[in-house]
Amino acid sequence: MPEFSPLLTPTIFLFAFAVTLLGGFVKGAVGFAMPLIMISGMGILIPPELVIAGIVFPIVISNALQVARSGFGNAQAALKEHWRYVLVVCVMILVAAQFVRSIPGNVMFIVLGVPVVGLCIIQLIGWRPQITPRWRRPFEWVAGALAGTLGGLAGTWGPPTVLYLLALNTPRTSQMSVQGVIYGLGSVMLLLGHLQSGILNAQTWGFSAALVVPALVGMWLGFRLGDRFDQERFRRVTLWVLVIAGVNLIRRGLMG
Repeated sequence: MPEFSPLLTPTIFLFAFAVTLLGGFVKGAVGFAMPLIMISGMGILIPPELVIAGIVFPIVISNALQVARSGFGNAQAALKEHWRYVLVVCVMILVAAQFVRSIPGNVMFIVLGVPVVGLCIIQLIGWRPQITPRWRRPFEWVAGALAGTLGGLAGTWGPPTVLYLLALNTPRTSQMSVQGVIYGLGSVMLLLGHLQSGILNAQTWGFSAALVVPALVGMWLGFRLGDRFDQERFRRVTLWVLVIAGVNLIRRGLMG
């Protein structure tokens, strides 16, 4: 087995492989949560900077597949309607990614854990904001800035994007196309941002590239098996597991 980083033993690498396989499966089955699962799961044993590096290539490749599945024509229409939100998300991902290496390790665990817990609880209680047409434009800028900042620091801007689309009463039939565009372009910005920040470097890119394999295998299994069980119940169980994992990250940050 290649030594991708002196911080990775074969056992820890296999653990990361298994976490990513699970994340890919959930993304294929219900369309969300792969970055959250990878961050909260791998963060149990792996240093935060290496976790952030590890998620980059799997996010880029999986989101490219999501765009391809939704159709490029639909993607173009989604970009035309939501270009303000997409623009500010991409810019803020690039900017926020530059600050990851300046955050102490224990603080980084909190930065990773708090959004995981908060965003999952919001989805569990079913809260959704309501935005009138009058406030749509400022809401797009503010929501995009928050989502992009979270994306640059913690590698996940999917849950804020879902809340954004719900607030605008986006038809369910077009939500997947819009999400595909936002996730796809955002993941490219994440890649560029962490190439610039130094998180993705000669010691970490191999680890991230290797995790593409379990991510794609998991997605394939999710596509094949996702319609064989109650998706809403599976979604809620996944969210509760993420809450527990996120609380553990916060605990590590607070207790050192």
